Amino acid sequence: MSEDVKKTINELHIYEKRLLKELESNINSTPEDIAKKTGMDIKSVMSAAGSLASKDIIEVKKDVDEIISLTDNGIKYADRGLPERKILGVLVEKQHLAMKELADAANLDKKETNIAIGWLVRKNWAKIDKGIVSITDFGRDFSGKLGDDEELLNHLKDKKNQIKDELSADLLDGFKKLNDRKNILNIKKNTSHSFKILEKGEAILNEGFTIQKQATQLTHQQLKDGEWKNLQYRPYDITAEAPIVFPGKKHPLRIIIDEIREIFFNLGFDEDNGDILESAFWNFDSLFQPQDHAAREMQDTFYVKNPLTCDLPDSEVVELTSQVHEDGGDTGSTGWQYDWDENIARQSVLRTHTTGISTKHLFTHEPPMKMFSVGRVFRRETFDYKHLPEFHQVEGLVCGEDVSYRNLLGILKEFYKQLGFEVRFRPAYFPYTYLSTECEVYLEDKQSWIELGGSGMFRPEVLKPLGINQPALAFGLGIERLAMIRYDVSDIRMLYKSDIKWLRELPLNEGVQL
Repeated sequence: MSEDVKKTINELHIYEKRLLKELESNINSTPEDIAKKTGMDIKSVMSAAGSLASKDIIEVKKDVDEIISLTDNGIKYADRGLPERKILGVLVEKQHLAMKELADAANLDKKETNIAIGWLVRKNWAKIDKGIVSITDFGRDFSGKLGDDEELLNHLKDKKNQIKDELSADLLDGFKKLNDRKNILNIKKNTSHSFKILEKGEAILNEGFTIQKQATQLTHQQLKDGEWKNLQYRPYDITAEAPIVFPGKKHPLRIIIDEIREIFFNLGFDEDNGDILESAFWNFDSLFQPQDHAAREMQDTFYVKNPLTCDLPDSEVVELTSQVHEDGGDTGSTGWQYDWDENIARQSVLRTHTTGISTKHLFTHEPPMKMFSVGRVFRRETFDYKHLPEFHQVEGLVCGEDVSYRNLLGILKEFYKQLGFEVRFRPAYFPYTYLSTECEVYLEDKQSWIELGGSGMFRPEVLKPLGINQPALAFGLGIERLAMIRYDVSDIRMLYKSDIKWLRELPLNEGVQL
């Protein structure tokens, strides 16, 4: 006997040995037979069978039979005939009839009549033209015959239960028709298992083995009184593959959010979360965005009905904001040259970006300050592979007496470096910043640069109404776009699909190496 067979016998569980012995006596034994003879329950028998099959000792074959029977409704149709058969009988006599007259003529309710009309046409027993149902030549010829579905009804009425695979070809066609209809057939699946001893199993049986209870766990008493010396122990294969375990872990987006928060904290920033429901004043007006700007249209912004409006801050900041919009106030700007409307500023919106958190923070805090925010924003986007109506943004704000554009570039360079990117900058335009910059990062695997965030120095038209007389820089980026790069995802929807296979297999601390 080979060492491999000997090793396998030593490692067999007592249940596996019992099952194998029973199959040696009667290969046709069912799981139920084996359970009855060995005193094992069905679950243990099937578990032992699965284990033996994984070791190529036996083969387990699974057979599933579909058992067909009639419902109460099916029995009624078997006794009285299908609805379309009743209407066919009427049409044989009258040749044609208005659809509205069918129910009374055939003594059917409206629901059955509608079903019957569909099947009359499907079976080519009748045709419909301008509300008139007329019998066809095929229907007239069929008036004295039974269809295959009707044959099956009669068959099941007599036999009660029928294995689907044992139906004749004609009755099988009838089954397809009846199965297309609701509440006529009951279909139950009956699963059975059979076993076959493989070559390795034959070698084990030829060698023979004893069935003896084996110890898998020792008690304190067995160790104390020495009984452990007389026990037989089941060997364990320490080289066997362990089952794959999928422990709970953070969602990929949460991993990136936590990483970004840690970077900001390490750089000395404070966190501000802001409000998801915000006034148009903080979301748009405080950022020197004109009230007729395209981004405010319903196509881009979610306006809220309840509450319809939000409170504005104190009258001084509202008045100063109004002035910079209309004529620039004392900022040296000419403003947007229109009549600013306080009612528009009161409108309730789901925030379209997190930059409004920055202006609100500037208004409620004294410089110097370093603030960041991470939060969800909402826009009326059409779902596609790179757009969602709800996503995350990160915002950074620094305000102080000596803050400059060079500080902005330095902070951005350090921020993206800690995220693992090489970054470069190019000029850009935003209504609320000047100078303005877009950040591009380099993807080694694609050998290309892509835009990942915007930034700039807040304009005086933003800062003056808030009472800020010191320069302030701000920057932001979308987390989902960063996640798509990090995890090599081409469709943004993958991040929210709850694809359990992808989530399980994604490493805890690794995406695409950047």
